[in-house]
Amino acid sequence: HVQLVESGGGSVQAGGSLNLSCTASDDVLSSVIMAWFRQAPGKEREGVATLYTRGFGPYYADSVKDRFTISIDNAKNTLYLQMNSLKPEDTAMYYCASKTSNTWSRGNRWTSDEYNDWGQGTQVTVSS
Repeated sequence: HVQLVESGGGSVQAGGSLNLSCTASDDVLSSVIMAWFRQAPGKEREGVATLYTRGFGPYYADSVKDRFTISIDNAKNTLYLQMNSLKPEDTAMYYCASKTSNTWSRGNRWTSDEYNDWGQGTQVTVSS
């Protein structure tokens, strides 16, 4: 299993930016897919952005397209999520996730159960 540690969350006003980081304990290339999910209070966990560590992607949820950018630094074993033009509805706990298989059981890249390893989360709060 890969241990994942997120950082970079915080409180910002609407229109502001944050850059989240997720550092992996192992070579990120041992993961096939890495992703950012988020979960707001009382809501289900939803996929925000994903990419294949060896080249395909990135892919974004419609709600964050053109505002968020996912990227990976293989040399640093770190996944990033640059979030711009933040909105109050972006308020949530943000989680980094890793999938070590390139086959899907029942879902797809937006299905949280498809991912093997998760970080502890970092809180993002956007005020209006």
